[in-house]
Amino acid sequence: MQIERKKSTVQLGFWTLSWLVTLALATFGPKFIWDDHSIFTILAVVVNLVNGVLMILANRKMFNHYDELERKIHLESMGLTLGLAIIVGLTYSLLDQTNLIQSEAEIGLLVGFIGISYLIALLINRRRYL
Repeated sequence: MQIERKKSTVQLGFWTLSWLVTLALATFGPKFIWDDHSIFTILAVVVNLVNGVLMILANRKMFNHYDELERKIHLESMGLTLGLAIIVGLTYSLLDQTNLIQSEAEIGLLVGFIGISYLIALLINRRRYL
């Protein structure tokens, strides 16, 4: 069981890294590699999307190796993170739409917020249950 869990964690790490690389390629490739050729850009975006789906499946596989307590900790952390992401994300977008902030609302900031929220929620829930 422990070997399978480690294997699924390594696979998740691989697919996460692969997704990040294909995201960078789809983001910077049109400007720096293939001079805005739409076919290459579409292909890069599709490859990134497929890598994202494979990353999600690897994440699911890893979760299937968790015990009930670990699943509960992660599920509660994800639920809190989802709620915060929706509320903060929509508020951030509203601030941009109503010109209450000077800059454009950037999705990267929301993604960073989601990551930090999940990490904090996970740490709090681990401390609470362990």
